[in-house]
Amino acid sequence: MLRIRPYTATDRDAWTAYIDGHPEATVFHTLEWRSVITQTFGHRSHYLVAERDGAVAGVLPLFQINSRLFGNSLISVPFAELGGPLADDEDTVRQLLDHAFARGEGLRVGYVELRNRRPLPGLPTKSLYFNFRREILPDPDDNLRAIPRKSRRMVRQGMKNGLTAAFGRHQVNDFYDIMARSYHQLGTPIFSRRLFALFLRIFGPRADLLVIRTPEGRPAAGVLFFHFHDQMVPYYAGSLFEFRSLAPNDYMYWVLLERGCRDGCRWFDFGRSKEGTGSYDFKRHWGFEPTPLAYQYHLVADGEMPNLSPANPKYRRKIELWKKLPHRLSRIIGPPLARSLA
Repeated sequence: MLRIRPYTATDRDAWTAYIDGHPEATVFHTLEWRSVITQTFGHRSHYLVAERDGAVAGVLPLFQINSRLFGNSLISVPFAELGGPLADDEDTVRQLLDHAFARGEGLRVGYVELRNRRPLPGLPTKSLYFNFRREILPDPDDNLRAIPRKSRRMVRQGMKNGLTAAFGRHQVNDFYDIMARSYHQLGTPIFSRRLFALFLRIFGPRADLLVIRTPEGRPAAGVLFFHFHDQMVPYYAGSLFEFRSLAPNDYMYWVLLERGCRDGCRWFDFGRSKEGTGSYDFKRHWGFEPTPLAYQYHLVADGEMPNLSPANPKYRRKIELWKKLPHRLSRIIGPPLARSLA
């Protein structure tokens, strides 16, 4: 007899044990992710647990994002690449979805969004993002040789240019400055510093920072990354346009790939990118093949799938205007706006 019910605090250990044993689990399914999003943005979670004979048989993390700018939605998982249900079998997946859709209808959301690695049957699907993931070889030299020639040359260029790399969460202020300036250059509102500080505090040793500096010691690029199971997962990253000739991005990701190799990680997950963007091309030039992700929808009040992509012409003028804002002003008004950019 399968029972679907809301997550409670007493489920914490069982939830964690379940995703630790599930081959499709991601860092975004963790309860640490839930804590960071709740404490940073105040969004309400609606996590579901499937239980059979007293044991967890499936989980589905959900957050309600109610925004004046982008409407009311139920998302698995916001501010994340992936989410969606994890379960023992297809019937459990279906029952979790039925409960999620009923919850969305009760909340009168516009839609329920599931961020899946592979599509579930019977749901409208949008292939907006592609994931880039590759196995880490046991020998660091083999990993360097596996990078295509042009990108490998850029890695070596970064070394010759005297770039230095340092790990450590004590660099959060420098990392945030890089992110704020990088986001402003892209025309995107920056999150609050609290988001990144909470990731580091709540995930503990499973999250860290890498900052790349010029020979003069100026921060040029940075990445916040996670260790999850056997994966190295760089997620939030930025670099400064004025230092691009020094190749800080290529050098940074090489240092992180080498770190993953030393730490015994099996996979380097380069994260998601939209086709036609600079990050998409950068990852392909590193020899990573794109795999489409399935973002799927149950439409409730809305009549069609949302299109909140920056590539939407509707947002192009707003993005260009944001780039023209004074940087200091973008850091002040950016975080209240960014809480809706799920």
